[in-house]
Amino acid sequence: MTMREVERRSQRLALSKGNPDFLVSHSWLRMIENSRYVPGIHKFYALSVIYHCSCEELLALFGVNLADAAKDQAMFEWTATHIASASVDGDSAQIPFPVRTRQDFKPEGTQLLTRLVQMWGDVPVALVRQLDVRKSLYGYLGLRDYSLFPMILPGSFLQIDPNETKIKTGVWRHEWERPIYFVELRNGYACGWCELTNGQLLLLPHVLSPQGIRSFAHPDQAEIIGRVTGVAMRIASGELLPLSDLSREPHGSARS
Repeated sequence: MTMREVERRSQRLALSKGNPDFLVSHSWLRMIENSRYVPGIHKFYALSVIYHCSCEELLALFGVNLADAAKDQAMFEWTATHIASASVDGDSAQIPFPVRTRQDFKPEGTQLLTRLVQMWGDVPVALVRQLDVRKSLYGYLGLRDYSLFPMILPGSFLQIDPNETKIKTGVWRHEWERPIYFVELRNGYACGWCELTNGQLLLLPHVLSPQGIRSFAHPDQAEIIGRVTGVAMRIASGELLPLSDLSREPHGSARS
């Protein structure tokens, strides 16, 4: 494709968009090829559609690799809960999380996510495709949440079945058999074994946990989001906050 043809096509695009910024003149294109200019967003888009190449390919020509975004974000302190989304071809590819971040993430707090959160580096696409995001929710257990320690470590990811919101009772043969619930509080989330007594939802910690029993008015102060059906956690090289830094959950009341 000649530079004149690129200019002609960009003129057509600029007319259809009603914006002359989409115009790519042949002289301007020549200066780009000579590394004298870097295209702005409108001309960048025009080049992408005219040459039928992805924005990622064009960015790579200018030394910008979108696949590095998650790794580069890891250089900076996390401040936001984030939702991961990506489009990747091939099961052998990998998705680096996070792809997007929100501005209110605090890794020490337990969070409810709609998909998945960065904590694990590159995730194989084949694994991500097994996550049924239409039927399950995914939660993040905060670094200060020792409710089920040492059975489930802070910083773990939890798969949640939102269809199981009724607290089951019974005699449990072992700790993994007893249902674990993800709970929405007024200003956050919590995770643990639950009992419902006289309108009070009791969050029961593991017997070895430093946290005490917490009580909340149900459903005004606490509501069951769903039952935890899966756990993904690191058992090596994990970073846990010191128990001395553990702060009590400010919602409801705590009982030893």
